[in-house]
Amino acid sequence: MSKNKLQKTKWKAGNMIYPLPAVMVSCGDEESANIVTVAWTGTICTNPPMTYISLRPSRYSYDIIKRTGVFVINLTTEALVRATDFCGVKSGRDLDKFAEMGLTIERDEETQCPMILESPVSIVCETVEIKELGSHHMFIANVKSVYVDERYMNEKGKFELNHTGLIAYSHGSYLRTGEELGTFGYSISKKKKAADSAKSKPTQKGKTSSAQKKPTAKKDQFVSKGKTSSDESSHKAGKGQKPKAKRSPKKGYRSEKAGSFKGNKTLKNKKK
Repeated sequence: MSKNKLQKTKWKAGNMIYPLPAVMVSCGDEESANIVTVAWTGTICTNPPMTYISLRPSRYSYDIIKRTGVFVINLTTEALVRATDFCGVKSGRDLDKFAEMGLTIERDEETQCPMILESPVSIVCETVEIKELGSHHMFIANVKSVYVDERYMNEKGKFELNHTGLIAYSHGSYLRTGEELGTFGYSISKKKKAADSAKSKPTQKGKTSSAQKKPTAKKDQFVSKGKTSSDESSHKAGKGQKPKAKRSPKKGYRSEKAGSFKGNKTLKNKKK
């Protein structure tokens, strides 16, 4: 096989959809609170807003969420990366993760489900179905409400999510995000601008495209009285007449470089 051709190795079936959001899912009730880190999560519907998390039945949070029917997806940042990892490898059966990581409990007014105050975004979810898929069970949920950190609201009332220092999880590693490579729809916009730009460029050397054609003389444009343009001079020279020497353009007239116009006689004929 040629060295210039791309080569891929075939592996057995597995999940290689990375990067993913590494979120801390908080759960509990008025008296208890726990956190479990989840990467198997995402949007499944826009309207109505729906999401999911997939958990192993062996996880301590599994029974809590199954019993209460509610949970909160808390987005994570660089400042929370250690807590994110800790809450994914330690069990709430053995310790209080909020206390261990110095995180603050804030409760949703309606469900009383605990949220993480230090997270820039907390998404309150209500379970509508649990799908027992295999190693993981999927909790399909409706989004009840969303809490955002007011510190990231700009003067126009827009939430600057990409300025919060979000992190992602990819193949066993936590990664920082935030460098913008484009915005939604930019590929179409870019092509349109390039097409518009091409129309305004000369088609050949010494020639102009239709978009660059010079304007013809109009009634309100100034022209040189009794003088012929360079085109007329050239025409007369072809009949054996010597063209007149070029004169510096007077104030108010257009120079040859800017585009000369026909004499006043021609303009009068047009008026007729």
